[in-house]
Amino acid sequence: MNKVMLIGNVGMEPEVRYFEPDSCVARVRLATTEKGYVLQNGTKVPDRTDWHNLVFYRKLAKVVEQYVHKGDKLYVDGRLQYSQYDDKRGIQRMATEIIVDNMEMLTPKSVSQS
Repeated sequence: MNKVMLIGNVGMEPEVRYFEPDSCVARVRLATTEKGYVLQNGTKVPDRTDWHNLVFYRKLAKVVEQYVHKGDKLYVDGRLQYSQYDDKRGIQRMATEIIVDNMEMLTPKSVSQS
């Protein structure tokens, strides 16, 4: 089973591209943070933030375009997808993306509209 569930904050405005008049894809960077803690011996473990590349298709991409903004808190679930590509210098790179199937906006409307 290939399943991912995340709760995090949007790091930048969504990037939306149309490839047909009524079909689009939206890309979002999502930050998830694991809170730091203190071990019994007094050692402090700092917060750890990970960044995730989310991809939305079709109707969900249009919802993202209209309502999702930098700083919003989202719950998403989807699946991992790996791909390889050659960068401008010809070096082979690996990319990991989460193809989102479902999304819930967790930021209250009054906060996201201001």
